Amino acid sequence: MNIRSLTRGDGVVIGAAVVLFIASFLDFSSYECPQGVDCSRFDSPNAWDSLGLLMSVFLAGVIGAALLIVSRAMPGRKVVGLDLGQFGVALTIFALWTAFWTILDVNNAGAGLILGLLAAIVLAAAAVAGPLVPALKAPLLSPSGPAQGAQGGQQPYGAQPSQGYGYPGQQQAPYGAQPGQGYGYPGGPQQGQPSHGDPAQAQQAQAQQPAQGGAAPAGDFAPFWFAVPVARPLYGEDGSPNPIAELAPGTWYLAVEQRGQNLIAQTQDGRRGVLQDTTGIQRG
Repeated sequence: MNIRSLTRGDGVVIGAAVVLFIASFLDFSSYECPQGVDCSRFDSPNAWDSLGLLMSVFLAGVIGAALLIVSRAMPGRKVVGLDLGQFGVALTIFALWTAFWTILDVNNAGAGLILGLLAAIVLAAAAVAGPLVPALKAPLLSPSGPAQGAQGGQQPYGAQPSQGYGYPGQQQAPYGAQPGQGYGYPGGPQQGQPSHGDPAQAQQAQAQQPAQGGAAPAGDFAPFWFAVPVARPLYGEDGSPNPIAELAPGTWYLAVEQRGQNLIAQTQDGRRGVLQDTTGIQRG
């Protein structure tokens, strides 16, 4: 999985799961040592000494967090009719529910149970609020442009495209924008703008100019790099309603073909699919 596809919410989920796993090794309960008794020979139990507590609180939360992260790499996968992400959220809520009632039932809760409850609260909150809160939906790492390609051979994914893929370093028009709106070849005349002041030539150029906002003809399409402003599904070319991948903000993808208002995009692992929502995409 590309780490740049992770969001801040995913980072909180991973951090809370790590803390929850560490808490499973700490003392489950605390007690006061009676005066005159050597308590050093008594070991305080932890969650690993109670299989029910271990599975229902600590490992349930860790497994739920893992399913949430895996669901971003494999969107559309289901477990017992539930999406992997939905199943992961359900496990994190179950872990929080069990930890809450367990700590109420214990007279002297130890560090492991207290820390486990706090981690379960953060984990469940991040799992539920991650797709809803804009601050948590932001990319975990700052976006970066395509990197410089490797020497020789085919350029790896994310590398700076060659001149055949556009004009890197120059201002690019948004997808579907009309040439002659401040974009195009640097230093050259804009399309639809005559080089002379003859009114007849101006009328002829306007008649030949395509409609405002129209997409470029399919025959003039050239592959280009682009990034999406928000996470968007990528559907199969066979027309299947289930997405085959999810395009994440902060990552550059290659558009290899145009079909009407849709783009055929290629993911990091080489999969191709249809991007139906192309509004607001940024060309590289």
